[in-house]
Amino acid sequence: MNKADERNLAVLSVLSDQNFNVFQARRAFQDMESWALCSEALRLPEHEVELELEKRSREIARLLLQAHINERGFGEVGEVLEVHTGQSGHYHKRSSRLDPKRVISIFGEVVVLRKPYVAEGCESIHPLDEELELPKRSFSWEMQRRIVEEAVRGPFEEAIESIERSTGNLVSKRTAEQVTVDAAKDFSDFYAQRSGPSSEVVGPILVAAIDCKGVPMVKGEGLEHTPRRNKGEKVNKKRMATVAAVYTQRKRIRTAEEVIESLFEHKGGGGVQKSKPERKRVWASLEKSKEEVIEEVAEEMKARDREGKKRWVALTDGERALQLRVLRLLPRATLVLDFFHVLEKLWKAAYAFYEEGSKEAAEWVRKRAIMILEGKVSQVVKGMRQSATKRRFRGRRLKVVKEVSSYLYKNRQYMRYNEYLEQGFPIASGVVEGACKNLIKDRMERSGMRWQLRGAEAMLKLRAIKLSGDMEEYWKYHIEQDHRRLYGKRRWRIAA
Repeated sequence: MNKADERNLAVLSVLSDQNFNVFQARRAFQDMESWALCSEALRLPEHEVELELEKRSREIARLLLQAHINERGFGEVGEVLEVHTGQSGHYHKRSSRLDPKRVISIFGEVVVLRKPYVAEGCESIHPLDEELELPKRSFSWEMQRRIVEEAVRGPFEEAIESIERSTGNLVSKRTAEQVTVDAAKDFSDFYAQRSGPSSEVVGPILVAAIDCKGVPMVKGEGLEHTPRRNKGEKVNKKRMATVAAVYTQRKRIRTAEEVIESLFEHKGGGGVQKSKPERKRVWASLEKSKEEVIEEVAEEMKARDREGKKRWVALTDGERALQLRVLRLLPRATLVLDFFHVLEKLWKAAYAFYEEGSKEAAEWVRKRAIMILEGKVSQVVKGMRQSATKRRFRGRRLKVVKEVSSYLYKNRQYMRYNEYLEQGFPIASGVVEGACKNLIKDRMERSGMRWQLRGAEAMLKLRAIKLSGDMEEYWKYHIEQDHRRLYGKRRWRIAA
């Protein structure tokens, strides 16, 4: 045995000594206690003492975790394992060596020493890994969860700094990105197995809201690039993500005047939908087509209304292609043009008639919004066109009036707001607007950010899980699924 092997054997011997690690932990605690009361510490400001105690406490916890792991043994379950992988079977014999596995916990690095079971031409089996439910990566599951939660919250650089402050561990940006991508892999299966009726009492209206939002992508990520930009073309192109929300709500019957009052008294339209969304789920995808996302919406709604007793409502903008897909894939739903989009068009037209920001423009919008809510879309369109003719509009102003009046007229069949309000339906969805902002803008459109497709898709999924309030439940499911992927394919038993 050479000197290197002797040193390694000595290290493994120390690491496997449970009593030694407990002794170290006790000694570290005594040292921390002595330091906290020593003359040097008594001269320091409180915040410096606090930070030093946190650092020392983390080391004590690391030593105790190491002692706990050592107490679990080496995973020796017998002399020989009978292993079945599909149609074939193998016999794995217990090796005389110990295989160390580094695990970076939230307290620091520990080492798991395990007995391997080996067979020629086959991958070694470590029963202790399965018993401890260790992930494939060196980062523990709790470390990975913290990396994901910090990355979902803000830029990777900030996430790495936060992890270092809270755990003392250094994580590279590349590793943080890889952990995030891996963490999202069970998104679809999680929601597929979880969807269904809830035991809680929920409202009779089942709502779907669908919109689109651009994500800035790096060069070459599914975007067409030219050597020279055309006039008006932006340097950084975006790829459109389809954003969806599904939730239930209770009926809220209102009048046109009540809606307008809430809109104009509370800027931003916060009073339009005061029925609180129930069992809200939001998500988005860059990889999937609009059709695929709407199909997912349909599946989610069917699972929530297996008995077919709820009234379905689908809120969209005025994009004709999107409306046609919704009508085809959600035939039970009443399609409603989001009233916020109508208001945007009215404000645009108002500034063709009056000065921007003027009281006259606001009053013009208010009057026509009430008429539209009362079901008088055609009268509003006719009046706009006649007014433009009387004022002899030309050029840009005439173009704006034609564009807005055409938009309203084409969508009039989805603007029966008087009927929707009488039935207590939602007519605007702050939920999907909020999803566009929270899922994408707040995290993925920060200054200088550019995304690759794989990483962007994972981030959308994880933020959707977080915003839907499902992160704790999802993380347990993700660990279970990963455990099956790592250890479920091969079945072993102790050979007789």
